[in-house]
Formats: sequence, C-alpha cells, structure tokens
Amino acid sequence: MAIIYHCRHCTQEIGRLEEQVLDASLLGIDRLTAKEKQEMMEYQANGDIKIYAICDTCEAALQEHPHYHELDYFIQ
Repeated sequence: MAIIYHCRHCTQEIGRLEEQVLDASLLGIDRLTAKEKQEMMEYQANGDIKIYAICDTCEAALQEHPHYHELDYFIQ
C-alpha cells in the first residue's frame, strides 16, 4: 500500500509513502472531517490512497494571484 500525494490543481505527484502499515494519526488523516476525506482522498483498486493537496508552485501562484481561489481550475 502506498499513499500518494498529488496536487489538486496541476496533478503533479508531490510525494509518496511506500509502507506496509501507516498510522493515520501521524499523517493527520484522522483530523479530517468526512467531507474533507471525501474531497481529498481517493482509494485505488490496488490498495493505494491518493491524497490531493497543493504543490508549492500552485500555492505560490495562489498567493501571487488571490483571485485564482474563485476559479475551479486555474492551470491551463
């Protein structure tokens, strides 16, 4: 099982944890609401979990252009 972090804006892989056993509390997953889990996590058929976050590049773009927060997608 792997936990794979992807940017929710540009879809770039941010990071990957390849472990047999992972503690959800160490990753902060236990702090997410059910709605946040539904929006941010995607379970794969092979047992992997994709977690959608924001990469540094997209975060910088959002800070530089705050109006991008209003858009569903700002990467063309």
